[in-house]
Amino acid sequence: MEDMNKIKDAYIVPNPTGPTVAVAIDPELCIGCNDCANVCRIQTILPNPEPGKPPVVVYPDECWYCGTCVEVCRTGALEMRFPINAKIFFKRKDTGEIFRIGTQNVPEKSYFEEPYGWK
Repeated sequence: MEDMNKIKDAYIVPNPTGPTVAVAIDPELCIGCNDCANVCRIQTILPNPEPGKPPVVVYPDECWYCGTCVEVCRTGALEMRFPINAKIFFKRKDTGEIFRIGTQNVPEKSYFEEPYGWK
């Protein structure tokens, strides 16, 4: 077994295991402060080893979508991207309009049975 003291380099390699993009980081707005990486509850976001560079989203499928990283970002560089099956349908009481937050092409109806959906 190789002596662990001899290992000199370690690399952070993103692990995109599925189509999930839990957190999008805008490199133009990010100042590399790593506040988001420091508050990430399950280490989905890790600090970039290169100072001043945006952090690395390494395990997007493991994200809990808690939003603490987006909340702590002082420049607004982070955006939470919920998976399509987690986006919730809403219906306006007064107009009956069906909508989902964050999407423009809203389905015409919900396919859930009443009382949880609508027809």
